[in-house]
Amino acid sequence: MTCRACCPAPPARCRQPGGGTLVLPAASHFVPGIRCHQYPKSPPRLTFAHAAKHACRLASTEARRLQVCPPFLHWTGVRTRKISSCFACKATGLHNLLNNDTIQDEFDSERSASPFSVAGFFSRMSFWWMNPLMKKGYRKPLEEKDIPALDVADQAGTQYSMFVDKINAKQSSLFWVIVSCYKRDILFSGFFALLKVLTLSSGPLLVKEFINVSSGKEAFKHEGVVIALGLLLSKCLESLAQRQWYFQTRRVGIQVRSLLSASIYRKQQKLSCFASIKHSSGEIMNYLIVDAYRVGEFPFWFHRTWTTGFQLGIALAVLYDAVGPATIASVLVIMLTVLLNAPLARQQQDFQKKLMEAQDMRLKAMSESLVNMKVLKLYAWEAHFKSVIEHLRELELKWLSAFQLGKAYTSVVFWASPALVSAATFIACYFLGVPLNPSNVFTFVAALRLVQDPINHIPNVIGSVIQARVAFSRISSFLGESELPKDQISMEHCVCSQYPIVFKSGCFSWDSSGNPNPRNINLEVKAGTKVAICGEVGSGKSTLLAAILGEVPRTEGMVVAATHCSLVSFSNPLFRA
Repeated sequence: MTCRACCPAPPARCRQPGGGTLVLPAASHFVPGIRCHQYPKSPPRLTFAHAAKHACRLASTEARRLQVCPPFLHWTGVRTRKISSCFACKATGLHNLLNNDTIQDEFDSERSASPFSVAGFFSRMSFWWMNPLMKKGYRKPLEEKDIPALDVADQAGTQYSMFVDKINAKQSSLFWVIVSCYKRDILFSGFFALLKVLTLSSGPLLVKEFINVSSGKEAFKHEGVVIALGLLLSKCLESLAQRQWYFQTRRVGIQVRSLLSASIYRKQQKLSCFASIKHSSGEIMNYLIVDAYRVGEFPFWFHRTWTTGFQLGIALAVLYDAVGPATIASVLVIMLTVLLNAPLARQQQDFQKKLMEAQDMRLKAMSESLVNMKVLKLYAWEAHFKSVIEHLRELELKWLSAFQLGKAYTSVVFWASPALVSAATFIACYFLGVPLNPSNVFTFVAALRLVQDPINHIPNVIGSVIQARVAFSRISSFLGESELPKDQISMEHCVCSQYPIVFKSGCFSWDSSGNPNPRNINLEVKAGTKVAICGEVGSGKSTLLAAILGEVPRTEGMVVAATHCSLVSFSNPLFRA
């Protein structure tokens, strides 16, 4: 491989299409390496657009002069997918959040501050802080500027910074890091979940006392009024606790989703070459859209998990107080229902894993087909790729139907169990000689709701826990992938230095166990020059360009490059015809 600075004419072999010439403009106003960051206060999307437009114009002019057609290897495709996935993840907003940019426009200044952040205790408990927005929505259709801005504590940048601090301080699993970040909010929402269960469980006991009062068994004067007020108070507290439980857990879930999305986005930018091959852009989008959503839903179902068992225990205690030994029949029916569904729960977890794997394969195939659509059209490969995608979709539907059928079976069994519990209990009362009177019958009927609610929620709890567990393992595996070493290149802040790009005895290898290619590279690129890198196919031209960006492992030597270095690829004009 040869490197020529300001060469009048390239070698003859490089004039053939695909001969392997790569043009690297480095004008005085343009940072070497086809680089442009002349607009520091502009959004990253606009900055990159200006850089790409100007660099492609220079590259195409130079390519026509040299009569060459630059080759693009797998590395260029990986870079293209990275750029496209960054834009799919709303690159402008996440870039500002993750890089601590403070870009504000006139639209943001018009939005009012978050009323939730300044609301008092009673305003938060009663959701009174939402009244101004509701009043404005009643008067006219709401616009985006009418929606108050998020509180600083709820913004993705704040959540991501807290997550990074926790995960750097504690070398533990992703689950426990998230728990440590939100343990206060989890305990606060858990208090409301407990209060909801207790107030709900007090209903059958108050009904029993009310029936005793109506039968003439009044313990003190005006006991009926006190019981009626107690019923009213318990229902008000139940409604308040349930709304706060739902609100607090959903808020924590959205915060968890935002920090996971930011973490996945940041990790995707720092993946090593081997990790980039393992995780396609379609899989990364699946982590962002599906897995992060399921992890965000888990805080709500986490409280539903323990409240289900707690409420079921209270319900059985109330049933025992009402019908005595006949409660054993209810316990046997509930235990039999749970035992019958235990093997199915493990099978559901396997189905969920295979479903996500099939979905990743389909998204990867569709993403590659869309990115390379021009090549598919050029070679008329549409029918073949269509059949491949349809086959992957059928495989995905197979595991999806298996998972949903298992979920439907579980739902049928658990929804039928309350009727079986009541039938078994009354039969046991008949054989055991338990007397049935209005007091214990109405108490038993009221307590059936306490049994029915947790039993009906068991299928959803099992499914949500399985999905969250699979999502946690997938995201943890992705966040644990290898990253690009930080010391691959030495970044200099002096953009206008005489030699912005310097190689000294540089040896590079994509495979750490393989032989370096290229090796012993000594190169100094002077500011304001245009450099053409010429060589045969496979000689390491794209690897050399990747080494400037620090995206190929350096085995020996040193590389010095200016800051704000990026790549703008020049596509083959034959595929654009």
